[in-house]
Amino acid sequence: MSSVRSEVTDDHVARITLDRPDQLNAITIELARELEQAILTLGSREDVHVVVVRGSGGTFCAGGDFGEVERLRAEGPEALRPLFEAFGAACRAVAEVPAPVVAVVEGAATAGGFELMQAADLVLVRDDVKVGDNHIRFGQIPGGGSTQRLPRLVGRQRALGILLGGERFDGPTLVELGLAYASWSATEFEGRVAAFVADLAARRRDAVVGIKRLVNEGLGADLESGLARELDAVVHHIAGEAGGAGVAAFDTRSRG
Repeated sequence: MSSVRSEVTDDHVARITLDRPDQLNAITIELARELEQAILTLGSREDVHVVVVRGSGGTFCAGGDFGEVERLRAEGPEALRPLFEAFGAACRAVAEVPAPVVAVVEGAATAGGFELMQAADLVLVRDDVKVGDNHIRFGQIPGGGSTQRLPRLVGRQRALGILLGGERFDGPTLVELGLAYASWSATEFEGRVAAFVADLAARRRDAVVGIKRLVNEGLGADLESGLARELDAVVHHIAGEAGGAGVAAFDTRSRG
């Protein structure tokens, strides 16, 4: 039985669901590999403008599957390595696909679930979520990217505070920290998420893909190199098929 469900709807949205609700969508080698494949396959399709990742059963992801970790630990370090390699590959897949990947988070997202959030392009959360890296509470260290992605997202001081404190955060606090884009109450959550995703899916795919690529490439380069890439991209974009109608529409709206 598959641990991940996926589909592409006729509104240009790919939906990927972690589907182990009885285990709070905990990460196994199987789930991680299926998640990587789903992101790579769907996020690269020309008819997909946005990929949505969420958990089933009202929970995003509770991190690594304790039973599998214990079984692999008993077999030694080389048996454990594939679990972290597979999950790391699933997180990296987000940056490897053209379409933006949106994590929709409700319930809990701890340890690996929190790390999957950090890898996403955009994060939408419910106000009452419980999110954090709780590895330190059990005398463990993260293995899904927190020590590397978190400082790049929130800075060194905040990252160390979050990782060493083991604190859990609600939705509004995640937005304040820069770890989520928006947070909504339980009553309006589904409607606001649907509207946000539909709006993003209706955008020109080449513009959306271009913006994601420029931001990601720019983060790994100096400012001047990033600005040069942006200049090349905007000239190419406006000079191409997207230019005529897009520039005319922009001019009309800016004057209105």
